[in-house]
Amino acid sequence: MTAPYQPIACALYDAFEAAATRARTVRLEVAGEDGARATVDTRILDLFAKDGVEYARLEDGTTVRLDRLAIVEGSRFD
Repeated sequence: MTAPYQPIACALYDAFEAAATRARTVRLEVAGEDGARATVDTRILDLFAKDGVEYARLEDGTTVRLDRLAIVEGSRFD
């Protein structure tokens, strides 16, 4: 069962939006539904909302809920 969406902080959304706007690579920590976490270096191509849930579309075509993403502290934009 999927947990209800938890809106993210505006500052975090702004960081995602800046990465997408600048088309820069960012290191993200992605949490799966099972709680497993993975770290990926990717670009955020698009941010969008559907049915009250905010999503990011990543460069590999993956779509991830924003409440499952975090920018790894200290990550640098290329």
